[in-house]
Amino acid sequence: MGVLFWEQQSLLLISDVHLGKISHFRKYGAAVPQVALLKNYTALDAAVAFFNPKTICFMGDLFHSAMNSEWKLFQEWTAQVRGKIILVSGNHDIISPLKYEEMGIEVVDQLILNGFLLTHHPQDGGDLFNISGHIHPAVRLRGSGRQSVKLPCFFRSPQQLILPAFGEFTGNHVLKPNKRDTVYAITENEVILVAN
Repeated sequence: MGVLFWEQQSLLLISDVHLGKISHFRKYGAAVPQVALLKNYTALDAAVAFFNPKTICFMGDLFHSAMNSEWKLFQEWTAQVRGKIILVSGNHDIISPLKYEEMGIEVVDQLILNGFLLTHHPQDGGDLFNISGHIHPAVRLRGSGRQSVKLPCFFRSPQQLILPAFGEFTGNHVLKPNKRDTVYAITENEVILVAN
């Protein structure tokens, strides 16, 4: 799980949490342990406590599907968060914006801030540097033998940064960097530059 903290703005960027996904799959018979859904909230609490942001910006796909039993947990979580919460709407954010606004969450299609374009889907921002999510980027690292490991990553190209999926139950998609790209792999304890 990775987040991006913009210190000058006191802004915490988090993408693709997919809250409610575990409850959604359990509802339809998938054998996903109930304890797994609490990991997202534990990780969110840790990120907020560490950075103490004035604003949290969720970069789309905050809640995976229609409202389910996890919505109440989400309401309880937002009630104890200090500061502003913004949702840059993503393709899985199908719950009415009015439900978010009732909790004081601002819902937008995109956000332009100090030369940066914040979106869910990667976009050509023109003169603006685009920060997005959606892809759930990963990188595959290969050893000298046949071993390999796939790790979530921050994927930076000259005019764009794609954030990793934050959610516990999201999966990821391997991207192959070219010479102009920079990749920061996420391990359990650190973020490591692996290509530039």
